[in-house]
Amino acid sequence: MHWVKLTICALLLLGGALNAATLQGKVIGVADGDTVTLLDAQKNQHKIRLQGIDAPEKAQAFGNKSKQSLHEMVHGKEVTVDFQKKDKYGRTVGKVLVNNTDVCLEQVKRGMAWHYKQYANEQAPEDRDIYAQAELTARSQSVGLWKDKFPTPPWSFRQQNK
Repeated sequence: MHWVKLTICALLLLGGALNAATLQGKVIGVADGDTVTLLDAQKNQHKIRLQGIDAPEKAQAFGNKSKQSLHEMVHGKEVTVDFQKKDKYGRTVGKVLVNNTDVCLEQVKRGMAWHYKQYANEQAPEDRDIYAQAELTARSQSVGLWKDKFPTPPWSFRQQNK
């Protein structure tokens, strides 16, 4: 019975790995603090939603600063996107890397986004831990949006403004 459990676990892990994919290209647009447009080598555009984070909406406090932070890191640069899914809006949800720097994590470290715990199960376990710790550090140091005593999470802001 034990070997059956091990086999099932191995197949699940392999299945997850087989579903992983990579996109590469140049960032040609930054919509907000967690969404970019990528142009691949075949000149196809891809909307990319940064995995593991949720940035303030444009109409929120720090919304424009979050967008500007992301713009400075990626606009006009070649990036790699590791992804496994598309969201309900058809955007590719992935971890964006520029020169091996995790841009999603960097947004959290800069206090320009929350670690999106609602979707943390879609992250690698080590990323979950690193992102959560980065948010705690940014909070404790009052970095970025954490300068506000009680910042409104974007998911609450969206709910209030439906």
